[in-house]
Amino acid sequence: MSFFVVVSLIMGAIFAPLLAPYDPFDPATLNLMNGFTGPLTPNQFTQDVFVLGTDDQGRDVLSTILFGMRISLFVGFSAVFLAMILGVILGLLAGYLGGWLDAAIMRLADVQLTFPSILVAMLIFGIAKGVTPAEFRDQVAIWVLILAIGLSDWVQFARVVRGATLVERQKEYVQAAQLIGRANLAVMLKHILPNVLNPVLVIATISLALAIIAEATLSFLGVGAPPTKPSLGTLIRIGQEYMFSGEWWILFFPAITLLALALSINLLGDWLRDALNPRLR
Repeated sequence: MSFFVVVSLIMGAIFAPLLAPYDPFDPATLNLMNGFTGPLTPNQFTQDVFVLGTDDQGRDVLSTILFGMRISLFVGFSAVFLAMILGVILGLLAGYLGGWLDAAIMRLADVQLTFPSILVAMLIFGIAKGVTPAEFRDQVAIWVLILAIGLSDWVQFARVVRGATLVERQKEYVQAAQLIGRANLAVMLKHILPNVLNPVLVIATISLALAIIAEATLSFLGVGAPPTKPSLGTLIRIGQEYMFSGEWWILFFPAITLLALALSINLLGDWLRDALNPRLR
């Protein structure tokens, strides 16, 4: 069930330009008279009907959710990919080479684990945005967000890969490759890496949900996606301003979409973990 929910939401985001009834970011298609129209309720001025209602600017909520999911998923996938690449490389180096390099990488990981990942992401986002020229900040905000979340989530990948590498390094096939003179890089990439990928895939799936939530949290706090490219977190931040004024749908539908997306990805990660566990076969 979770698989079909994830696939449906991802397909909806990918094909948003085709599925969305309106382009919510095209000013020419917006009509301020449609603002605050309730779900399936004809607007008192234009008589237009919107499935999930409209926001304060007259944007169709369904369309903003579809386009907002594109930003959230893009940031989530990109951040997890960055964290996975960085974590796998550092974990392989620490587990295979050992010595001072292992100690340095693990101490850095321990220091980062003492801080909540969202605070680390906010710190990295603030530094990266501070060194970016003001005229380019909106253009690179999404990439800065990816960098911030990715650099805050590499630790779990590195620790798992390091532990698996320490086990694989002692096995006969690795020792045989070393005896015939294979280079360390070749041994790590061709022999060890394929045997440590199963837990990495499980962590990546679960981390995707956490990355999407982290992006939504940062955007909700106003330090994430720019208003010109709102994500689900930005839509929730906009909606909470009208939560007590009767326009509940502006907050409710983006929030329930984020909940469904994160929960279904988590359940999919749990299923993948059980499927790749040889003890449960």
